[in-house]
Formats: sequence, structure tokens, C-alpha cells
Amino acid sequence: MTIEKLKGNKWRAVIMKDGKRYRITYDYKPQKKQAEADLYELISKDGDVSNKGMTFKTASASYVDMKRNVLSPNTVRDYSLMCNRLPEWFVNTKIDSITQVTINKVINDLSLRLSPKTIRNVHGFISAVLGTFRPNMKIYTTLPQKRKNEVYIPTDNEVKQLIKYFEGTAFYIPIILGCYGMRRGEICALLPSDIEGDVVHITKAVAIDENRNLVEKGTKTTDSERDIIISSDIADLIRKQGYVYKGYPGSINRALAKAQERLGIEHFPFHKLRHYFASKMLTITDTKTVQALGGWKTDAVMKTVYAHSMKEEQERAKREAVNRLNASIF
Repeated sequence: MTIEKLKGNKWRAVIMKDGKRYRITYDYKPQKKQAEADLYELISKDGDVSNKGMTFKTASASYVDMKRNVLSPNTVRDYSLMCNRLPEWFVNTKIDSITQVTINKVINDLSLRLSPKTIRNVHGFISAVLGTFRPNMKIYTTLPQKRKNEVYIPTDNEVKQLIKYFEGTAFYIPIILGCYGMRRGEICALLPSDIEGDVVHITKAVAIDENRNLVEKGTKTTDSERDIIISSDIADLIRKQGYVYKGYPGSINRALAKAQERLGIEHFPFHKLRHYFASKMLTITDTKTVQALGGWKTDAVMKTVYAHSMKEEQERAKREAVNRLNASIF
């Protein structure tokens, strides 16, 4: 898609799709997101003619191309791989032949091997593609019930073991910064120039696009742009070595899994260090402060972590009470 200036302070947004050029003219310079949305609506209205004979696989690729400039690289990559999760018979079905029964069948088949959360993501993608190329189609699908996930919070002992294990390695600083609530992508994008004294300015992140290339992008949400305070020793170490982390993001996860196996501790992904950060901070300060420091858009994680901590406290209290009862009886 391109936005070009015309005479008389006019602007025109143009996109090519299936060899056909679509144009919209404005009396002002439109934002890229607005122009994209307007062009997609124009294309969808022309869908009955231009989409005839298009398979779902072709439609999904076209949808990803349309959204490429307005979605994050991670989302573009996930969308580009989405057809790999769908049965071959479905992706090769022509979109004008897809019915609610077809969607029900594919969701039912996927439910045998995918989690309810993944099913919802896949169904959301199918709905988005069909909503673009079959805008008049109404979709009403019964989806698997969500499962209640048990949040895992690493213990102090597990974190200390990992920090000691990684000391002197390339993964030491990333693990430390994870304990301060930083996301993996934020850590991989961090530069020594982003640190003033012991204050870290988090304004960007690194993502992996559909070609497996690392690209710099904005933070996950606007709330994720924030300043945090870290140990002055760690800040000095970063300045001394001249970088934060030079490796591939996935290498951090693999190194963490290997360390957990060798140390014989519970396996948890790198992202769970943010839960550890939240759990520790919630014992020190209020929810809003923790939310701001961690860059969470809502307090949902805070509530989940707090509920988990309270559950553990209740279990300890119950066991202590029963132990006292046992002492009285025996």
C-alpha cells in the first residue's frame, strides 16, 4: 500500500490485489492504519467478483499481506504460519464454498490435538480472513471451554540457583533483567545508552518476523514504555561490557531449560520471571506501582499472582492448624 500526494492538497491511498488497483482519495493526509482499513473495506465490497475461486490458503496469504504494515512482526509471523495448523483439506477449500458446517468440522478436528486457547486463536484468524473476503458471512461457532491455567511462580531458591549458574555467561544479565520484570524482546533491544545511572528507559523491543529475522519494533503496548530501576552493579556491568545481550532471543529460553534440567528444578519459561517479579513486588508496594513497573496494560496478572500467593498462604495456614491439632491429639 502507498499513500501519495495529489494536486490541490489531496491525498490518495493505493493498493494492488490480484492484479487490480484499488484507490481512495482524501482531502487530508490519512494515517496509514486508517488508509489500510478503508482499502480493505473497499476490497471486501468487491469480494463477490475478485474472490471467486480463491482458496482459504490464498485468501489467508492475501490477508496477511494486507495487514503487514499495521501488525507487529510477531503477529505477522504467527499469522503466516497459521495455515500449517489447519487441515490440508480446509486450506485448499474455496472460500466461497466454506459454510458454518465447514468451520464446525475443522474446529472439531483441531480440538482433538490443540488447547482451547490455541483453538480460539485459530478460529479468530479464520473469522478475520472470511470477514475480509466474505464480509456478508455470519459465523457462529461453539468453541471449547477455556481451561483455568495454574500460574507458576518461581521460588527464591530457584531464581538464586539460576543466577549463580549463569554468572559469567552471556545469559547472566538477561536472567537478572527478567527478574526486574523485563520481557525477553525488551532485553534483546536494550542498549547501554538506554541506561542512565541505575534507571533503565524501556522504549523498544525486538521481534522475529516470518523470515526468522530480528526486527526492532515498539514495546508490546504503550503502557510497556516505562522506566525501571535496577541494581547499580548490574548497570555498571552492562556499561563495562558495552552491551546487554548479543545472541538470538530463543537461545535464552534454550539455555534456561538446559540449566533447569541440570539443576533439577521446576521447568518454567523465561516469561515466568515476570510473575516472580510481580509476586515479590506485591509484598512491598501497591498494585498500581507494580503494574507500572512491569508495563502491564491491566492488573489481570497482578490479580492472578496475588490469588496464587494467597492460595499458598492459605495452604500453609491450614497445614499449621492441622499440625497443632495433631500435636494436641497425639
